[in-house]
Amino acid sequence: MASEPIRDPANDHLLTPQNAAFIVIDYQPVQVNSIASMDRQLLINNIVGASKAAVAYDLPIVHSTVNVKTGLNKPPIPQLRAALEGYPTYDRTSINSWEDVEFRKAVEATGRKKLIMTALWTEACLTFPALDALKAGYEVYVVVDAVGGTSVAAHEAALRRIEQAGGQMISVAQLFCELQRDWARSA
Repeated sequence: MASEPIRDPANDHLLTPQNAAFIVIDYQPVQVNSIASMDRQLLINNIVGASKAAVAYDLPIVHSTVNVKTGLNKPPIPQLRAALEGYPTYDRTSINSWEDVEFRKAVEATGRKKLIMTALWTEACLTFPALDALKAGYEVYVVVDAVGGTSVAAHEAALRRIEQAGGQMISVAQLFCELQRDWARSA
């Protein structure tokens, strides 16, 4: 019962705590309450769980909100704020977070080329930055059970579009296991 030695975690083809960044976009009350592609409580549980994993594995985290400073929208849901306490948010007015200078610079500053992306809504605030990140040379991993759309059709079409552009679909459980890789490993 011997595990292989840990591969170079910075250059591993799989996700590792040393080669990936976690991106969280627009988990705000209006967006959460308009989700119709999955059970909202399950969505909340999954994004909070994925966020807690990102914190536990010490991934760089880039957290973006839309229109909080303008007063048009509220801050992120309390469960997510608690999970990401101490991490800054990058507020913007653009639908596509990649078109916000501070957000894009924060992603670039992580130095990571593998982006684990989560956002509401799948059909806009996830799709647009995911496509732009892919075009900019990043690998994009969408946590499909921690994202949601305004309908099942809109959600599924958006996931297909990202996947056809080269994005990869993963689940929350897959994210946990891929970051851990071996129960005997502590790092």
